[in-house]
Amino acid sequence: MSNKMPSRAADEIQLDINDIESVISLAKRQKTKDLLTLELRKLQTELINLKEKELNDNEPSKSIPNSSASKCYTVKLTNYAWDESDKFMKLYITLKNVHTVPADNITCDFNDRSVHLRVFGLDNKNYELPISNLCDDINPDKSYTKSKTDMIVVFLMKKSPKLWSHVTEIEKRIKEGKAPLVPEVGGSSDPEPNLMNLIKKMYMEGDDQIKRSIAKAWTEGQDKRGSPGLDFPSM
Repeated sequence: MSNKMPSRAADEIQLDINDIESVISLAKRQKTKDLLTLELRKLQTELINLKEKELNDNEPSKSIPNSSASKCYTVKLTNYAWDESDKFMKLYITLKNVHTVPADNITCDFNDRSVHLRVFGLDNKNYELPISNLCDDINPDKSYTKSKTDMIVVFLMKKSPKLWSHVTEIEKRIKEGKAPLVPEVGGSSDPEPNLMNLIKKMYMEGDDQIKRSIAKAWTEGQDKRGSPGLDFPSM
């Protein structure tokens, strides 16, 4: 029996991840953040597994004497610090012992509005940091990376010499209150119903553990406020 590819494409999963990360940055209640983080971790794992499967399917089989020693898994990086000047947006990614890996193990793809950093074979792990929808255009040919002790610095050469104030466009729009948190439903850009729709979608598509966690957290939160909750179907 032939293996079937996962029904959800990697780019669709990445779009879901981007939406949830945007919602987490704006959510105020800790229980809401916990629920969103639970779904975020699930999607990140799903994306990693999909990419690894695609990589394995595309690679010819090899005879490796000690295969257990060569196994790596991919970790998606989500945290970084940043600073900027008129010419550069600088991203600081902390990775213990990254200065010990060969230079060829660190790659970075630059496009006009995106950057994708990859680190291979660091303590039997691969790391990646993809950032799309940068706040403004960069010059890919003049952007570069530098390795320091336990850190990588990504230098994004700005196409126009000016300050961005944020790394990505979505961060800027959220701070300015110009972007809906999730795709609009029924033409409404009000964050409250959009957030409810996202949580309800998580409930409908989640496993039993996620359903129980969402129902419990939502019920407790609504009991404290004395207001009706979402109409979740029973499990």
